[in-house]
Amino acid sequence: MKHVIALDVGGTGMKAALVGADGALLHQARRATGRERGPDAVVADILDFAAELRAHGTEHHGEPARAAGVAVPGIIDEAEGVAVYAANLGWRDVPLRALLAERLGGIPVALGHDVRAGGLAEGRIGAGRGADRFLFVPLGTGIAGAIGIDGRVEAGAHGFAGEIGHIVVRPQGAPCPCGQRGCLERFASASAVSEAWAAACGDPDADAADCAKAVDSGDARARAVWQEAIDALADGLVTALTLLDPRTLIIGGGLAEAGETLFSPLREAVRRRVTFQKLPSLVPAALGDTAGCLGAGLLAWDLLETAGSPAPSTPSEVTT
Repeated sequence: MKHVIALDVGGTGMKAALVGADGALLHQARRATGRERGPDAVVADILDFAAELRAHGTEHHGEPARAAGVAVPGIIDEAEGVAVYAANLGWRDVPLRALLAERLGGIPVALGHDVRAGGLAEGRIGAGRGADRFLFVPLGTGIAGAIGIDGRVEAGAHGFAGEIGHIVVRPQGAPCPCGQRGCLERFASASAVSEAWAAACGDPDADAADCAKAVDSGDARARAVWQEAIDALADGLVTALTLLDPRTLIIGGGLAEAGETLFSPLREAVRRRVTFQKLPSLVPAALGDTAGCLGAGLLAWDLLETAGSPAPSTPSEVTT
C-alpha cells in the first residue's frame, strides 16, 4: 500500500505516522524527544525513528514509504531543508532534509515548521476546511501562527511568517526571550497563564488548566488572571486580523482545551475591539495534538503530487 512517513518533532515528544494515499493513518507511534541529551542526540533519534517507520511500512504494508515529511519547531529554511534555529532543541543549521533523505534511501523529504504544518492540516482537513483564508493560532508553551491562503500556508520571505506571539501588546511589559518586552506570548500562552496563576494562588505547581477550573468555580483571583490573558490575546488577534483579514480564526493548543471558558469571553473581547474590520469566525481547532503530524504527512504527499499521487483530502480511522 502506498504511504508516506510523517514526523512531528516537539520540545518534549515526537509523534509519527504512516499515512496512506487516501489519508488513512496506517500506523502511529510516539516517543520522547530527549532534548536533555543534547542536539546531536535529538537528530540521531529523529533519524532512527524515521528508519524504524520505514521498516514498519515495508514489513506491514508491502513496500517502503514513497516520501517523508517532518515538522520541527524554530526557524526553518524550507527551500534548503535546513532547521536554522530551535531554542528548545538547542540546534543551529541542521541539514535535516538531507540527513533524512540519506537515511531513508534517497526518498523525497519535506521539512516544515511545526505550527505551519499543523495549520496546513487544520486548513485542509480540520476546522478551516473550505476557508480560502484562515489564521491558525495554537496557545501552548509559546504562541505562534499559521497563515493559510487557498490551501497552502505562507512561510514568508525568511521563514518566520505568522509569529504572532511576538507582537508587542504591552509596551514596556514583561521581557521576552526574543529580546523585546511585552510580547503576546508573555501574557496569553498556556505557560504565561500557568505562571500568573501559580503566583496568584500561591501554589507553584498550579497550571493553566487549574486556573480555568478556578474560573469556572467563580474564584475572583483566577478570573483576574484569565481576563488579563483574554485581553492580551484579543489585542494580538485584532492586530493580526487587521493585517491579514482571515475568514476563519482557529485557536488550538493546550489553552484551547478550556473550551467555552476561553472561547466565550475571547469572542466577546475580539468583537468589542473591531471597528471597520470584518469579524471572522473564531473556532476551536479540530485535530488536537495530531495536527502537526497530519500536516507533515500532507507535506510529504504534496512532494509526490506531480508524480500522480495527490495529497489526501480527509483522514480515515487509525489502524496499527
